[in-house]
Amino acid sequence: MRRLGAARIKAALEAQRGALFCWVPVAMGLGIGAYFAIPFEPSGAMLTAAALIVGAGASIYWRTREGWGVFAMAIALIALGLLLAALRAHSVSAPVLSYRYYGPVEGRIIAIDRSVSDKVRITLDRVMLARMSPARTPEKLRISLHWPDPVITPEPGMRVAVTAHLSPPQGPVEPGGFTFQRMAWFKGLGAVGYARTPLLAMPGGGAHADLWIYRKRMALSHAVRDRMGGAEGGVAAAIVSGDRSGIHADTLTNLRASNLAHLLAISGLHMGLLTGVVFTMLRFGLALHVHAANHWNTKKIAAVGALIAGAGYLALSGGSVATERAFIMVSVMFVAILLNRRALTLRAVAMAAVIVLVLTPEALIGPGFQMSFAATTALVAVFGALRGRSWHQIPKPLQKIGAVVLSSFVAGLATAPFAAAHFNQIAHYGLLANVLSVPMMGAVVMPAAVLSAILWPLGLSGIGLWIMGLGLRWILSIAEWVAGLEGAVGKILTPMPSVIPLLALGALFVILWRGAGRVLGLLPLLAAALLWSVTERPMFLISDSGALLGVMTADGRSVSKARGESFVAGSWLENDGDPADQATAYARSPAWEERLRQFELAGHRIHHATGKRATEGLPECAEGIWLVSNQPIARDGDCRILDPIALRQTGSIALYEDGRVVTAYGQSGERLWTPKRKTAQKTRAAQTASNLDQ
Repeated sequence: MRRLGAARIKAALEAQRGALFCWVPVAMGLGIGAYFAIPFEPSGAMLTAAALIVGAGASIYWRTREGWGVFAMAIALIALGLLLAALRAHSVSAPVLSYRYYGPVEGRIIAIDRSVSDKVRITLDRVMLARMSPARTPEKLRISLHWPDPVITPEPGMRVAVTAHLSPPQGPVEPGGFTFQRMAWFKGLGAVGYARTPLLAMPGGGAHADLWIYRKRMALSHAVRDRMGGAEGGVAAAIVSGDRSGIHADTLTNLRASNLAHLLAISGLHMGLLTGVVFTMLRFGLALHVHAANHWNTKKIAAVGALIAGAGYLALSGGSVATERAFIMVSVMFVAILLNRRALTLRAVAMAAVIVLVLTPEALIGPGFQMSFAATTALVAVFGALRGRSWHQIPKPLQKIGAVVLSSFVAGLATAPFAAAHFNQIAHYGLLANVLSVPMMGAVVMPAAVLSAILWPLGLSGIGLWIMGLGLRWILSIAEWVAGLEGAVGKILTPMPSVIPLLALGALFVILWRGAGRVLGLLPLLAAALLWSVTERPMFLISDSGALLGVMTADGRSVSKARGESFVAGSWLENDGDPADQATAYARSPAWEERLRQFELAGHRIHHATGKRATEGLPECAEGIWLVSNQPIARDGDCRILDPIALRQTGSIALYEDGRVVTAYGQSGERLWTPKRKTAQKTRAAQTASNLDQ
């Protein structure tokens, strides 16, 4: 029986020969995902063991190259993924602000963008803070500028000073939620904040070699906006330079509601269209030259030219993770042309994924990586299955229209679950908007952008920009129309953490596995759908400041403030799949009108008060009582005190209907990017955190 089972496994693996490489990024992704999922930081001994497993697994595979050797290599790749993620996390280590800071800030501007509230936002390096040693000062920090009339216009390389409110990167707004601390860690941001005073220029700024490309990029962005103007000018600047600071909030809202926001990100669509236009133009131009057409390999020359154009676009656009991923994809495609291989295959997609995961393992858990590779993998698989079939009976124009509709449908279907999980919404008319907009992007906007680049040195770029503006005006009008349709956007609650991995693994198994066994991939897909449908939301939420509460009512979640802490309140409502705004959610419960708010949930009596004199009205400590406030609470007894001191140890808190209490830091554990929890100290805050985590 054992021999029969082993023979079946060996036969199944033999059937996958030639397609096993496609599973390399999948195995690496399992290891990377495991690193981010575990509630502790792997020790040196664990990382050493992982390195040994990598070596042993690779050795076994190279000796056997079949049967159990494939499983050994799979285990080695999983260990490699964990090792890569850990090494990357340690390599970007930098000081993080450990307390709230208000005072003078000085630094050099290295990035300019816009915040969620549509304010200009600057990122600084070479930072100086008052009364703080260089060893404790963050290497980078980000500040939103709230001063209405800026004295100076921020420019890359400028050294500036401002009085700002700074704080450490915020933890999850609720246990298991998006971890901004982790994202900030990998971006090197040690503090974030805002300023309500004007920005002042300081000596020591000017041209810097390391910012030369960024300065050129911003200069290009300003030039495009100045020459084109209007909303389309801001979108054009984002497309050609990656600078979104000229796009206003209402334009972004329309693009997101119509599922056209992907047109702003310099990703696979833009890089593919740009390099495709350059490749076509070069090959057509060389074909017009008799000697070149007869004696040169014009296809390979055009591929080299397209690669150079793509590399230039990558550098000019700022080299974000999405753009790097797109460049790797087109590079693999054009290198395949140079090597006389088929350009678009699942192996090419797998190679691109491997390169991205090796360079930036943290990209795996971001929506950009998941949605980009979901769309690409699905498109290559579907069009690969259709390759070789005869479509002569269908007129050429209808074939092209059908290809656009099919590609939009496939890409939308592949990315919809990930978009819903990360952004809590589904654009119901996204297919319609993409069918009406993507052809305009490919046929008019990107070719016009290439034409503008060619004519720019001659001072005639206005011709290309005018054509580009016409195309963008059409796209923005489609976005506004679709976003205004009734029911254009549907809200979806955030699934439990296991749903996305199950979705990805199930879909990949269906696509990558050869033979009838691929139907087994439907099992994790069904499990993911079931788990998503039964996802439980907390009955009660407490923010990490103690100032905001969220209680579930018959009409949906109600929050304790009609304004203020809008990011936290908005995130809670989005995670609930609730379309209400903060003011509407506040009005759902009359309890917030009281100076002392009282609730009884799952056997817990919760008392909440805010403000400088809030604690005067709180009751004495007793078992089963929670005292919550944004001010320090001085009480002795058996109650649970949740004030800023205690919440600094726990993070945000969720209380479920069955009485379970989950804390943000208790769930995520002690990681490089989380504040150090002083649980060893016998402090009241540490004891509260320990009790809640139990």
